[in-house]
Amino acid sequence: MSGPWPPSATFSNPILWQDLPDDEIIRVDDVFYYTASNMHYSPGAPILRSWDLVNWEYVGHAVPVLDFSSKYDLSGGQAYIKGTWASSLHYRKSNKTFYFLGCIEFGKTYIYTAPAAEGPWQKKSTINNCYYDAGMMADYDDSADDTMYVAFGGGGDISVAQLSADGLSQVKTQQVYTTNGAYSLEGSHFFKYKGSYYITPTRPADGEFVLKSSNVWGPYTSKALIDKTKGPVAGGGTPHQGSLIQTQKGAWYYMGFQDAYPGGRIPVLAPVTWSADGWPNRQLVNNAWGGSYPYPDLPRPPRATKPHTGTETFSGTTLAPEWEWNHNPDNTKWSINDGVTLKTATVTADLYAARNTLTRRSIGPESTSTVQLDISAMKDGDIAGLALLKHASAYVAVKKSAASSKVAMVNGLTMNTSTWATTSTGTEAASSPISSSTIWLRVTADVRPGAGRQGKFSFSTDGVTFTSIGPAYTLNTDWQFFPGYRYGIFNFATTALGGSVTVKSFQLTVP
Repeated sequence: MSGPWPPSATFSNPILWQDLPDDEIIRVDDVFYYTASNMHYSPGAPILRSWDLVNWEYVGHAVPVLDFSSKYDLSGGQAYIKGTWASSLHYRKSNKTFYFLGCIEFGKTYIYTAPAAEGPWQKKSTINNCYYDAGMMADYDDSADDTMYVAFGGGGDISVAQLSADGLSQVKTQQVYTTNGAYSLEGSHFFKYKGSYYITPTRPADGEFVLKSSNVWGPYTSKALIDKTKGPVAGGGTPHQGSLIQTQKGAWYYMGFQDAYPGGRIPVLAPVTWSADGWPNRQLVNNAWGGSYPYPDLPRPPRATKPHTGTETFSGTTLAPEWEWNHNPDNTKWSINDGVTLKTATVTADLYAARNTLTRRSIGPESTSTVQLDISAMKDGDIAGLALLKHASAYVAVKKSAASSKVAMVNGLTMNTSTWATTSTGTEAASSPISSSTIWLRVTADVRPGAGRQGKFSFSTDGVTFTSIGPAYTLNTDWQFFPGYRYGIFNFATTALGGSVTVKSFQLTVP
């Protein structure tokens, strides 16, 4: 990596304006790894990498397929807001193995392992109870075999489980702390520092506590690390449910997420100091979370991190790790090689029920996605396009009929917030006839926190001149769906299977 180092005197928050909540960050030598919740999107549990805590790139997923039930295949039901959430990532030095652990649907806990963060990841075991909002650690100081422990719990009750020597089953579990109903705690992280054990649960959604003990089984005393602190992004919430991270040079940082709907929950970073009696203290700026801080004092990265913007032409034979499907894909209905071909995989009028919708996170405060589609192989009744995807959605798409084709803007797609059943498949707000075999579709989304943010749609037949279509779409700011707005590329049939489109390129830009 050329140029001056560090690249600037300060860094700015948010460090990455994308929906990456419930982070667990670990350091392996000079490399930091980050996992986050991605719920019903597949593959599950994205993993990012950084050398400086500021610039991050996607490298893989810890859960290759959501094989917990058929509903993750959109078969016999759906799994919206289920899947991977508030899970834990750890690297065990003794066997040079990465571990991922997460509770699925409040029932069972699954453990995956890999020789590298990039994979390949394999499901290794199932524990028949839920380590809810878990944090994992290996105790290198206390035992020669670096015993692994998990802190977990919710509703104000925090427990610790000891894992077996291979880290794949439970030896014992014990409650170690309770608020006695005074307030809720969840989202635990677990580490050891200077002989003391620390569990850091969040008080949703505006606080973070630190529990401290000289014994892994307690008793633990507590102190607030964050209490209703104003976040760095105007209109967003209090940063919370994050990780305390020590750099190789001994400095400490806290990475939490800030609620920032309609864009989701976004990571913000702040330095941490330690008091003489062993408690961490997050550094504030004018009694608030800083919009900027001094750039971390870390070694120069070996290269620049991969940018999150740019144009992708899908020239390889695998999808980049930035991409995730809405539920598991039907792998017989898509392929990649000089473009992504999406065969129709579902006969439906409902985008939320259609398989093989390919998604990318939006980037704040504003971003634009443009997709080039070869539509020459579409069949009568097929609908293929680009969506702003959430439980309230809109899209621009090509609608194919036997007689002709048109490009249309559809809005008003909705699901309810209890069972996530579709309540509306949308209304066509505008359309225009087209005759070309290639079309470019474009969506621009303003995802700054607050009401009234808009998405705008357009199309082109030459990739140069774009025509607006339909009214601006007002984005939904509810949090209950959890993930923020994504861009979704889709192709589904309303009449019969057999058609396809090829995604020739995808471009993501910011102003």
